[in-house]
Amino acid sequence: MIKNAAEVIHLATGMIVGYPPCPRFGHFKEFIESYYNIPVVLGTHPIPLKYYNAHQKLSFWKKLNKQQIEHLLQEDRSIMEAYN
Repeated sequence: MIKNAAEVIHLATGMIVGYPPCPRFGHFKEFIESYYNIPVVLGTHPIPLKYYNAHQKLSFWKKLNKQQIEHLLQEDRSIMEAYN
């Protein structure tokens, strides 16, 4: 991708709020950025509101370090609902 002029890599939103979410999305981000020296953005689109609400009830979601996905969590709720 770098040879084809990619400037950033986006990891799918589904890695973060899939069923189940990938517990290693932070590891992928760290590896790609350090090994390939290219920025990584977590998420390709807003989190669907129904996924977000479902995840609020799950124990692992409460333990997740949400700093890396803060931009997804601060999305306007009406936009998240549009992705349902």
